[in-house]
Amino acid sequence: MSVAATQIETHHALVPSIEADFALPSEFPLEAGGVLHGAVLRYSLYGEIDPKRDNVVLVCHALSGSARVHEWWPAIFSAPGLVDPEKEAVLGINILGSCYGSTGPSSINPATGNPYGANFPLVQISDIVRAQALLLDKLQIDRVKLAIGASIGGMQVLEWAIQLPTRLARAIAIGAAPLGAMGLGLNHLQRQAIMLDPGWKNGNYPPDTPPRRGLALARELAVCSYKSNDLFAQRYGRQPDRGGEDPWHDTGPHKGRFDIAGYLDHQGEKFNARFDANSYLAITRMMDLFDPTRGYATSDQAWGRIQARMTLVGISSDWLFPASDVAAIAKQITAAGASCEYRELVSNHGHDAFLAEPQALLEILRA
Repeated sequence: MSVAATQIETHHALVPSIEADFALPSEFPLEAGGVLHGAVLRYSLYGEIDPKRDNVVLVCHALSGSARVHEWWPAIFSAPGLVDPEKEAVLGINILGSCYGSTGPSSINPATGNPYGANFPLVQISDIVRAQALLLDKLQIDRVKLAIGASIGGMQVLEWAIQLPTRLARAIAIGAAPLGAMGLGLNHLQRQAIMLDPGWKNGNYPPDTPPRRGLALARELAVCSYKSNDLFAQRYGRQPDRGGEDPWHDTGPHKGRFDIAGYLDHQGEKFNARFDANSYLAITRMMDLFDPTRGYATSDQAWGRIQARMTLVGISSDWLFPASDVAAIAKQITAAGASCEYRELVSNHGHDAFLAEPQALLEILRA
């Protein structure tokens, strides 16, 4: 295992002090039975790890995030009581399966010399956490001061707390729980949208001609699940598209959009510019499979392993990961004898509230 780092000369809190690729063991076995050969993790470190190696805050990203925490969650750097950029070192690690530096479907498969594409092996949240732990070993970090994440990032935090209980002092998981049937169904439809695009080519599309329509539609479906009915009603209602289209008079199936349709189409177009379709397939699968108590005789046995001081945050308008599901997990953890408190972010922004209203989130975490 090795770390190849590029130092960045800066004193700005919102730019990494180190960005590096960490080489996993030459053969990294996966829970589902596959093996990754020559895999790497891309990570970003902000600030300095102190001599005692006990000031590290691990920030776990969601589906389309990256190791570069400042690009998608800058508020975490201005969170007194949680993170002090002058004293803490913030570590972001891009997950396996992503397209932002860590090994994923767009990476070259050493066995073939071609991108993995749809042949990228099945990776689960437990694999992500094992890989991250190896990086922390290399960095000589035995115990993380705080692990925090939302959505798939929160799944990682929960997995960390169970699988590696002695390595977290505090853990915060936001808007995270095993997906229910509705969430599983929506993820299935998103993957179908991608795979039914002729441009997908069974996952072997050229980098310059990806399945843009399929990925855009998948993202638009996802955005519907990330928001709330109240937010959409307030912002868009039944207004005509702000670009000037007239739903009542424009003819043709591709004209006459309502404002909500224009917004969703814009989100799909933006996503195409920054994400890979096969990575989307891989990560939504790992999202589906997340169940941290699976493999234990009882859920109490799993939750009882937790030693960190846990905080679970539900979002009042989140229907992808309902607040009631998150609160139920907090009760189960407490019943199993571990330390856990539940807090709720009241917001009409839906699942996306942790990004849309970061200051409100940080306020309830500091309370």
